[in-house]
Amino acid sequence: MAEFSPIATLEGDARFDAYVAEPAGQAKAAIIIIQEIFGVNEGIRRKTESWAEAGYLALAPDLFWRIEPHIELDPDVPDEMSKGLSLFPRFDQDAGIRDLEATIKAARARLGGDAKVGLVGYCLGGRLAFMAACRTDGDAFVGYYGVGIDGLIGESKAIGKPTMLHIAGADHFVSAEVQQKMHDGLGPNRHITLHDYEGLDHGFATEMGNRRDPAGAQLADSRTVAFFAEHLD
Repeated sequence: MAEFSPIATLEGDARFDAYVAEPAGQAKAAIIIIQEIFGVNEGIRRKTESWAEAGYLALAPDLFWRIEPHIELDPDVPDEMSKGLSLFPRFDQDAGIRDLEATIKAARARLGGDAKVGLVGYCLGGRLAFMAACRTDGDAFVGYYGVGIDGLIGESKAIGKPTMLHIAGADHFVSAEVQQKMHDGLGPNRHITLHDYEGLDHGFATEMGNRRDPAGAQLADSRTVAFFAEHLD
């Protein structure tokens, strides 16, 4: 069963929705799916349901709720792509991390206080997954083609839990120079694993959008499944 369910903010003064999918049996752990700039759209909901089918409690919080609740955009529709790009600078990322902390808390409340929680994000969500690795008490973190991570390398000294980043080699939002900075700055951290996907563009693992590369998505996703199985199950 999957449906939208309210989550209380850390301050307790408001609620936002998360798309929550329950596994058929006892959950192995919880996984939080972090949206792209297109909101909790059909693609993010599919990913959430897939994690539930794999035996995890899966939650995809609506992080744009302070701007406009329940935004759903299609990256293949030019006007909707433009709207998504316009939302990025309007989004309060620090508040988004607090909402992810609240979602971690809600997941543990459902499963028990000692339950393990992983976070996986795409695009904006990939950046937020990295930020969450630096700032939250989640147990494992995966980011797909996160943007602007080179500007956050200084925070990486706080990462003490398993973290994996999937880097698109031909990412038109993340230059080769920036990718090298990520390798130079993050590679020495024993908690961080970096995977490069030569020739693949931003969005190669999306469920929606014409940049999806099935082979690249399958490889990255198989690594993510194995990563969470190792660190959460």
